[in-house]
Amino acid sequence: MTDKLEIKDVADVVVRFSGDSGDGMQLAGNIFSTVSATVGNGISTFPDYPADIRAPQGSLTGVSGFQVHIGEGSVYTPGDECDVLVAMNAAALKTQYRYAKPQATIIIDTDSFGPKDLEKAQFKTEDYLGEMGIDPDRVIACPITQMVKDALADSGMDNKAMLKCRNMFALGLVCWLFSRDLNLVANFLREKFAKKPAIAEANIKVIQAGYDYGHNTHSSATNVYRIETKNKVPGRYMDITGNKATAYGFIAAAEQAGLKLYLGSYPITPATDVLHELSKHKSLGVTTVQCEDEIAGCASAVGASFGGALAVTSTSGPGLCLKSEAVNLAVIMELPLVVLDVQRGGPATGLPTKSEQTDLLQALFGRNGESPLPVIAAISPTDCFYAAFEASKMALEHMTPVILLTDAYIANGSGAFKLPDLKAMPAIVPPYVPEELKGTWTPYMRNESGSRYWAVPGREGFEHILGGLEKDDKTGAISTNPENHDLMTRKRQQKIDNIEVPDLEVIGDADDAELLIVGFGSTYGHLRAAMDELRAKGKKVAQAHFKYINPLPKNTAEVLKRYPKVVVAEQNMGQMAAWLRMKVDGFAPAQFNQVKGQPFIVNELVKAFESLI
Repeated sequence: MTDKLEIKDVADVVVRFSGDSGDGMQLAGNIFSTVSATVGNGISTFPDYPADIRAPQGSLTGVSGFQVHIGEGSVYTPGDECDVLVAMNAAALKTQYRYAKPQATIIIDTDSFGPKDLEKAQFKTEDYLGEMGIDPDRVIACPITQMVKDALADSGMDNKAMLKCRNMFALGLVCWLFSRDLNLVANFLREKFAKKPAIAEANIKVIQAGYDYGHNTHSSATNVYRIETKNKVPGRYMDITGNKATAYGFIAAAEQAGLKLYLGSYPITPATDVLHELSKHKSLGVTTVQCEDEIAGCASAVGASFGGALAVTSTSGPGLCLKSEAVNLAVIMELPLVVLDVQRGGPATGLPTKSEQTDLLQALFGRNGESPLPVIAAISPTDCFYAAFEASKMALEHMTPVILLTDAYIANGSGAFKLPDLKAMPAIVPPYVPEELKGTWTPYMRNESGSRYWAVPGREGFEHILGGLEKDDKTGAISTNPENHDLMTRKRQQKIDNIEVPDLEVIGDADDAELLIVGFGSTYGHLRAAMDELRAKGKKVAQAHFKYINPLPKNTAEVLKRYPKVVVAEQNMGQMAAWLRMKVDGFAPAQFNQVKGQPFIVNELVKAFESLI
């Protein structure tokens, strides 16, 4: 224990909470990140769930983690390694220590390091710290379980209920380490457990006990960290996950379009939270239907679209396979539909709680026939809001299905979200059939951008039938005419090509970079951090990141051919690189590919990119 506690100002710190899947690590991490966002810190989080439905308690495969990176300014990734590791049991220490920096502070519950715990975690001796080469001076070894029981001895709670509060003791210790205001934590808990005030107060009491333990003992740690907030922007903020932001984006789009929102879905990890969130908002005109399977979820959304709603269906990779026939129906009927694909590890059931970017080619081509549709990829948890809004706007204004790609990393991760002014959001104006066309209108009559006019059922004089068989361009009747099919195929393609998307932006050394780093979707933060590190070393590096994948930005070829060396980095075996080679003549980039179910490691990116320069 130190004689004098040092308050250390730092620019950013990474904390990783880990324990058994029933230890509440996700909740502790969420509270800490919410409190950090509330005081204006930049945050980026990464929940790391076990793939087992319920692994045996104390087993290596049952460890659940939650990593949060907080900083005084913008934070782009959850961090490669943590400065503080909370390990609630022996298995957590065994599996999670690999994510800790050599000088990291480690918090453990010594009550969960008994002989049976060590045996389950496959330690060979009782000297678990020595076995792992951990310096005991860096460890806050606290009998958390017993101290929680002592703190709640007069609460009337049974033993099982008291043990559920262990995570809050660890959170209290972490709040002490980072000088966090416990009033903010208490407010969060009282709101979360508003219907169970006794539970809220018990958790608050345990958090205070953890905080006091750190304060009174200095917990053998050398520093308390203080992270100030730089460049505060006025406004209301919240810590928001990507799935919740996606749901809010759909609600905002429906509001701007003046439409009801319909979600037809079937539960699948990691997309189910969008269904859960939207089901809470019936008062905002949202209808959610949990269907019997993936096909029904998409088909019901096609029906809702025909009926005049903003229609959405949500899924992950295996479900996107199943929805492909119904998506194709929306393509040939030219109806607006947003298909949300929260990508996960595959193939088949694969790694259901892990993250990849392996559905891109499925999104672009995974349907029969010539079946073009726009594809958008969100780049961060907070960007999920804007990506969902833009996908909805594109679908409604161009009468087409749109596939929105997120993935488990940004869907479950969170960021500090500045609540937008809905009045400042772009208008959404679907191409409703003009009244003056009454009497002459046919179902595939188009506006100047090539989009089919939308005739919502109930308008007299605009009754019509749509279906999966090819229709005549002029009359809308079923047609097997070869020339007509060729014409309709080209018109469907031209409609997508006509969609205007923002130009591809280049950041960093845009004018004279030796290397251009290219990616798409959720890898933005890691690639941005790698670029910043390389530039800090004096390297000339730039970054171009794709959010709009089909159609590509009009300046794509010009940007990609501007630089002497280009590397495309993605969490698959090269799908984006293949798409760009297909669309840009003569483009031959270097590639960086990983398919680990985990986010990129910035240090690995830096080494790989440095070798290319």
